[in-house]
Amino acid sequence: MASGPEDPEIAWQSFVLQPFQSGDLPPGPRPAGSASPGTGLELSGRIRCRGGALELCLRIGGDLKSVALPESSTRPERRDDLWRSTCFELFLAAEGQPEYREVNLSPAGHWNVYRFCGYRHGMETEPSLRALPFAIRAGPGVVELELAWPLPDDLRSSPSALVAGVCAVIEQQQGQLSYWAVIHPGKEADFHRRDGLVLRL
Repeated sequence: MASGPEDPEIAWQSFVLQPFQSGDLPPGPRPAGSASPGTGLELSGRIRCRGGALELCLRIGGDLKSVALPESSTRPERRDDLWRSTCFELFLAAEGQPEYREVNLSPAGHWNVYRFCGYRHGMETEPSLRALPFAIRAGPGVVELELAWPLPDDLRSSPSALVAGVCAVIEQQQGQLSYWAVIHPGKEADFHRRDGLVLRL
């Protein structure tokens, strides 16, 4: 699965996140003042597995004044319900296995990792982790995230390739939420769907 010391450099895999668009909306231009949440934003990044760790870089650019970004915490901690506001997410599984992980990363520095034994079933906090350091950098018109996650033993030693989905929930200043992913395979925004994990590592 992951590279070892003897392996050559592992190439990054690039991706672009797209906002979910409800199929209930009529086609064509929208009336003035009715733009979808997330309009004016661009989300992209790159991902790879190397040396038993998953490395993720994610970038948000564009109209960041419209985004509700929490201030960086001096004491980041493990928290639930981070997805209720602006939150970066990663879903990871071994190909062909029902188990998967969900990683939540807040721009404030708070985090959580959950383990599921099947689709939205058997959720528990990942017991192998006590901390998950990651970096958030903000500049004019851009926010960047960098994560290097030493993978749990079962994923690190999996004989199968890993499949991943990179996602984000973006809260606008007006409280509206938009849902971003590499693909949205269903009629609703659902990051847990296995057919949405299209990045093969």
